[in-house]
Amino acid sequence: MGTDPSLAYQGQAARETTDARAVFGQTMGLVAFTVGFFALGAYIGRDLEGIAGILILIGAFIPLIALNFAVRRGAQSLAIGLLFTFGLMFGLAFGPVLNEYAKSDPAVLWQAGGATALFIAGFGAYGYATRRDLSGWGRALFFALLGLIAVGIVFIFVSIPGENIIWAVLGLVVFAFLTIFDFNRLRRSGMEMAPLIAASIFLDVVNVFLFFLQLFGGGRD
Repeated sequence: MGTDPSLAYQGQAARETTDARAVFGQTMGLVAFTVGFFALGAYIGRDLEGIAGILILIGAFIPLIALNFAVRRGAQSLAIGLLFTFGLMFGLAFGPVLNEYAKSDPAVLWQAGGATALFIAGFGAYGYATRRDLSGWGRALFFALLGLIAVGIVFIFVSIPGENIIWAVLGLVVFAFLTIFDFNRLRRSGMEMAPLIAASIFLDVVNVFLFFLQLFGGGRD
């Protein structure tokens, strides 16, 4: 007796769904742990002064770059270790900033955290749920991110009323699309890409959190 094609298709669809859930769970678990390392780093580095934070921030991109190579070579354990190192160093770099908010107005941190969770959940859900392949957004989003950085540099030298609020709103718009894009990539990726996509989503989370801090903190420097 031959195999019923419809049953074979259903079986394949079920396996694909199970695999997709496993990748999603693995990736979001890595994001959660990386955020935890970020929080640990922020606590350890809360009293850093001067140029130390800037140097650590620059140095944090070394494990991020190495993470790309580790994923390409299939070194999953190494990639995960580099991901957590990146999160820890990122936290160290932003520790003094978060500490200032904690001292002056702790409620702002909770407000920004809650808004970030809703923001990522909403745009992430849309990106993951849509059946469209959004990989074509990559180039446009890259240039949008460069444009955002350029605007930030201009604001360093040109004073405009409410510039920090403008910067934060523009940043949230750009990262809304980046969040959709990254979760759409997650839907179409295999387990081997989990650390790399987790790093992208982690960066979305941190940047959105920092932009909300600026908004809820009155756009303070």
